Amino acid sequence: MTTDAAQVRAQIDAEVSGRTLCHLLQRNAAELPDSPALSVKAGEAWETLSWKQYRERVAETAMGLMTTGMKPGDHVAIMARNIPEHLIADLGIAHGRGIPVSMYNTLAPDQIAYIAGHCEAKIAIVENKTFMERWEKVRSELPSLQKVVMITGAEEFSDYDWVMSWDELLESGRNKLADASGHEIFEATWQQVKPEDHATLIYTSGTTGNPKGVILTHYNVVWTAESLTMMGTAPPRGTRYVSYLPLAHSAERMGTHYAGLRHATHVHFCPEIPQIFEFVPQVRPYSFVGVPRVWEKLQAGIRAKVSMEPDERKRKIAEKALDLAVEIEMRRNTGKPVPLTMNLQHKLFERLVYSKIRKTLGLDECEIPISGAAPIAPEVMYFFWGIGVRIYELYGLTETSAPATANPKDAQRLGTIGIPMPGVEVKLLDDGELLLRGGNITQGYFKEPEKTAEALDDEGWLHSGDIAQIEPDGYIRIVDRKKELIVTPGGKNISPSNIEALVKQHPLVGQVCVIGDRRKFISALIVLDGEVAPIWAQRKGIEFTDIASFATNPQVVSEMEKAIETANASLSQVEKIKKFTVLPTEWTPESEELTPSLKLKRRVIETKYVEDIDAMYA
Repeated sequence: MTTDAAQVRAQIDAEVSGRTLCHLLQRNAAELPDSPALSVKAGEAWETLSWKQYRERVAETAMGLMTTGMKPGDHVAIMARNIPEHLIADLGIAHGRGIPVSMYNTLAPDQIAYIAGHCEAKIAIVENKTFMERWEKVRSELPSLQKVVMITGAEEFSDYDWVMSWDELLESGRNKLADASGHEIFEATWQQVKPEDHATLIYTSGTTGNPKGVILTHYNVVWTAESLTMMGTAPPRGTRYVSYLPLAHSAERMGTHYAGLRHATHVHFCPEIPQIFEFVPQVRPYSFVGVPRVWEKLQAGIRAKVSMEPDERKRKIAEKALDLAVEIEMRRNTGKPVPLTMNLQHKLFERLVYSKIRKTLGLDECEIPISGAAPIAPEVMYFFWGIGVRIYELYGLTETSAPATANPKDAQRLGTIGIPMPGVEVKLLDDGELLLRGGNITQGYFKEPEKTAEALDDEGWLHSGDIAQIEPDGYIRIVDRKKELIVTPGGKNISPSNIEALVKQHPLVGQVCVIGDRRKFISALIVLDGEVAPIWAQRKGIEFTDIASFATNPQVVSEMEKAIETANASLSQVEKIKKFTVLPTEWTPESEELTPSLKLKRRVIETKYVEDIDAMYA
C-alpha cells in the first residue's frame, strides 16, 4: 500500500472507529428528530416519516422480529420494492443483531429457494401477494424458514400458521417496547452490534452460474460512505434523493441507504423503475444514480421526443442543438479546437433548449449525476455533458461495497472510471486484471471458502475480474470483463462491450450481444427498444402492432444495417460485425437474458439463441 493510501485509510479508520449503521440512525434521530427521512407517494401526495419516526419503526421491527424468534446472526430475507418498509425492515433486522438479505423482485421460485436455502433464512419479509405466491411454491424446500411476514395481503394467507402481517409484527414490537424492560432490551441489543458484524449479505445477480453471497460488514459500508465523503461530493443534510434501483443492488444500497444514513438525506421512493422519470421531476434530486442502460434509454427517449415535434422549425432547432452538444463535447475531449461560433451557438442553445430539457427531466438541480455498474459509451457521455448533465462515472463491484474509484468533481476525465477513492489502493496484474484493496473490500463469500480464496489473496487484494489500464496520473480505464473478452482465431483480444455500446447508439436498439469467441468473425444479436419502436414506426409511416412483427419489417432490418455500418466505421477490421440477427423479442430480467441490474447474461443468451447464432456461421 502506498504511504498516501495508508495514511488516508488510517484516517478513515479513526473516523469510523466503533461506528455501525445503528449509530448513524441514532445520531440522525437525536440531532434531526423532525427532519424528513423517508417519503413515499400515496395517491398524488407524499407521506413522510421523520428521523425520529423512522427510528421508532425500526425499534418496533427489531423487537417484533426478536419476539418472533430472530436470534443474533440469523439471516432474514427481504423481498419488496423500493418502499419505506424495505429500509425499516433492513435496519430493524440489523438492530436486532440479525443479517438482512434483500432479494431481487424478479427472482423465480427456484432462485428464491436457492438464495433463501443457501443463507438458511429464518424469516422472510415479503411485500405482497405477487411475491408471496412465489415463496409459497418453495416453502417445503426451506426447512430453516420459520415465518413469513407480509407487508400487505396477509389476510389472504390466514390459513397458514407460518404467515403473519407486517402490522402484527410492529404491534408485537410496540407491546414489547411498552414493557418496563422493553426499551432497555432494544438499546442493549443494538449497542452489541459491532463494526465487524455483517451488515448485509448481497447475492450477486448471477451472470455466470449460481449467485454468490457477498459479505459486507458494518465497517465496510460505514467506511465506504466516509471515503465517498472525502471525495468532496458530500451532500448537505436533508438533500433529496430518489430510490428506484433494486435495493438488492449494491449501488442503490450504498447510494440512498448507507450514504443516506451518513448524510441524513431525504429519500423519496419510486417503487417501479419504469416510473422513475415521472418521479424525478417531482423530487428534483441533488444526486441521481443510473446504470448505463438508464442513461442510454433516457438519451434515446429525448431524441425520439424531439423527432416527434410537430412544429418543423422547433424540431430542427432542437435536433441541431443536440447534435451541436455532442460535437462540442467530442471536440473538447479529443483535443480538437471548438470554433468561437460553436461556443456562441452552444450558449444560445443553453437558454433555448438545454435548460428546458434538464428541467423537464427533473435534473436541473442535480449536482451529482452518476453512472456506474458497467462501462458507459463515450457518445452517451458526450450527449449528456453537452446538455449540461455532467455525469460522473464511478466503478465498483458488490465486493467493494459498490464504489471503488470515482471521477473527482472538478477533474473529470471522460472515458475513465476516475481515480481510486480515498484509502483505496489499486494495481494491475501482468494480464491487465485490476486488483483493489481498502476498507470497502468484502470479507468474502458466505459459505464459499474456495471462491473467497480465488477472489481475495493473502495480502487482502481483491481480484476484480476486469481488465484495465492505469494512466500515469492514476486515472483508470476499464477494457472489459476478463472472462468476457472475445479471443479471435488469430489470438487478438476483443472487448464485446465496446462494440455493443457503439451499436446501441441507435435509438431503436434496445440490447446487443456480440458473439465471436473462437469463431471466424464477429456477429451480433440485436433486440429492439420496445418504447422507441412505436414512435419510430409512426414517424416512418409503418404500422406497429408488436415487436415480433416489427423486427422482421424490411425497413427495420435496413435501419439496423445502417446502425451496424455506423458502428463498424469506428472499429478495426477484426472487430467489425460481419453478420447480425434482429430477434423478434425483448430482453428483460424476467425473460432471463438480463440481470436485475440490466447486464447481459451471456451464457444464457448463447444457450437460448444457439440456433440463431449457428445460422449466422453456417
